[in-house]
Amino acid sequence: MGLHASSTSSAGSGLASGTDYFFALLPGDQVRTEIASVSERFRQTHRLIGNWVDASRFHMTLCPTGRPDRMRGSVEAALIEAACQVRVKAFDITLESAMRLSAKDGQYPFVLCTDSPSADAALKLRKAIALAQAQAGLSVPGVSSYMPHVTLLHGPMIDAIEVSMPSIHWRVREFVLVRSFFGQSRNEVVGRWPLDAAY
Repeated sequence: MGLHASSTSSAGSGLASGTDYFFALLPGDQVRTEIASVSERFRQTHRLIGNWVDASRFHMTLCPTGRPDRMRGSVEAALIEAACQVRVKAFDITLESAMRLSAKDGQYPFVLCTDSPSADAALKLRKAIALAQAQAGLSVPGVSSYMPHVTLLHGPMIDAIEVSMPSIHWRVREFVLVRSFFGQSRNEVVGRWPLDAAY
């Protein structure tokens, strides 16, 4: 299932049972189609098996939910408050290689990775979001430890793969807050915030 828009808010000061939040970048339709094409090519050429990510759910995670620290109100309200304070210039992303990451819960993500300028730009936005969360009462650890990527597959152990590919270019004009539902392969977009070329 894909990423669906939502305007509802969670009650209470913590996370609702079975839900979490993260900030992300979402590709437009054309970029999504290009990623899906690359995904299919790797499926065929490398005979990878596992749980392939549906094209409707392609995204690049930017920043997780911080730990509550002097937070007032609900987590969702604090995240929205933080997002409204972020001021970062629009930037370009180039996806240029694919690789297998280390296992998480026994599954090995196979991902598309950015070039260095893209990684630097995404990290700048990540840091801005983390700082805004801190000002809203949510502390985000390990902000600088970050490798931006788009996940194609979660699968069993495979040989180490790191290969180049035709570059995919993506103009990032906004970031989003996503509500994730554990075990349901379901995400909802809570809000969208534009990046400003004036900054």
